[in-house]
Amino acid sequence: MNIDRRRLALRALALGLLGLPGAVPAIAASADEDAVAKNVEAFRAAQVAADAKALDALCAPELSYSHSDARVEDKAAFVANATNGKSKVLSLAYKDPKIAVVGSAAIVRFHWMGESESVADGKKSTTNLHILMNWQKQGADWKLLSRASTKL
Repeated sequence: MNIDRRRLALRALALGLLGLPGAVPAIAASADEDAVAKNVEAFRAAQVAADAKALDALCAPELSYSHSDARVEDKAAFVANATNGKSKVLSLAYKDPKIAVVGSAAIVRFHWMGESESVADGKKSTTNLHILMNWQKQGADWKLLSRASTKL
């Protein structure tokens, strides 16, 4: 079996052994996927709890948050509206999450199933959405950079 430099370099690159930018071992990608998954769950829990401090910490300053009714909010508006006390989340599930880490970006898709209640009149409503989130690694932390949703 003849192994030339090209084949050896390709194998080393596939294993992430060359130390080149973009040559990341599979273990590192798995650690990033785990970190993103933890942040996605922390974000869901913060939405349920209407926790402004947690939402603020998880979102990038450049956040673009798009709702299924086409409203788009920046970080300040999103955090304020998500925690204003006008509605209460009764249940919220992120079903079938899929995470793909690409360098310093992560693409997250899932099925949102939620129920909330208006504090003013007690009216309950359900939401059934498809969500796309984009997370960005900023320093050592993964931050939500953008979010879009589509009604199902």
